[in-house]
Amino acid sequence: MRKPLPAPDPLLRLQASITARDDRLLGWLYDHGLLTTDQIAAALFPSLDFAQRRLRRLTVLRAVDRFRPNKPDGGSYPYHYLLDQLGYNHVRAQRGLGPPRRDQARRRKQSLTSRPDLPHLLGGNQVFIDLAAHTRTHPNSRLDPGVFYRKGEDPQIMVHGPSHFPRPDGAGVWTEQDRSVPFFLEYDTGRERLDILTEKIAKYERLYAMSSWTWPVLFHLPSARREASLHHRFTGTTPRAFIATTTADLRAATGASPAEQVWHLIGLGAGRRRLVDLPYIDTRHDQEFPGPTGPGLHRRES
Repeated sequence: MRKPLPAPDPLLRLQASITARDDRLLGWLYDHGLLTTDQIAAALFPSLDFAQRRLRRLTVLRAVDRFRPNKPDGGSYPYHYLLDQLGYNHVRAQRGLGPPRRDQARRRKQSLTSRPDLPHLLGGNQVFIDLAAHTRTHPNSRLDPGVFYRKGEDPQIMVHGPSHFPRPDGAGVWTEQDRSVPFFLEYDTGRERLDILTEKIAKYERLYAMSSWTWPVLFHLPSARREASLHHRFTGTTPRAFIATTTADLRAATGASPAEQVWHLIGLGAGRRRLVDLPYIDTRHDQEFPGPTGPGLHRRES
């Protein structure tokens, strides 16, 4: 009597079933926690129906899990997707990070589904979704999102760092044609005191004073009034960090994506710049993303 064949390894089954687009989505969920159905569809799929069908398949494969929070006034929000255990294992294997600790994915899911600041998390993630959606109509642009991830490094390197270092809401590299810029993102809902924002800027200044690189920090603010108040705090001074601001009001009125000419640098003159035109200092980035005239295209030496 023949022995029954062993059951196929679930991770190998998943890896044999997913597409390059699935890979990208799983990486985003690893880096950014969770995304809604609408966000995923806008950034990656030709239609909402197509996205829903694929997300159901990934749920069956245990690559992702989902939940639907209730609205305070009744009804429910769209499905929120996050990594399930196999999706978590897959991303770590793809990035050479080794297997996760036991129950790490389950604990992460519990933390994400119970956190009280979901609107803040989703709002920050929406900035990345808008950039990804921009690439679909601008073929020469590209977003490489991540939370401080470079090959061979722990993608949570600063998130769990000392309290005197910043804890950005996200990070990425934006590319247009042969030009690119790395950046951090701070998403502001307007509920924190303005002093909290200036304290965050001070942490970036502290970080950059101890390093050889300086990335622009994007502050996405809710209103023109809050933006003006933050800029007023730095009248007559220029932060050591490159701080660029935009507002939800401005973007809603103009329909502009975060890639476009919506960023106002604190202390570096009037007018707004495109994301790709923001200054930075990072020799390692220049080597990995060389510009058309060689490294240093976007650097502004201190």
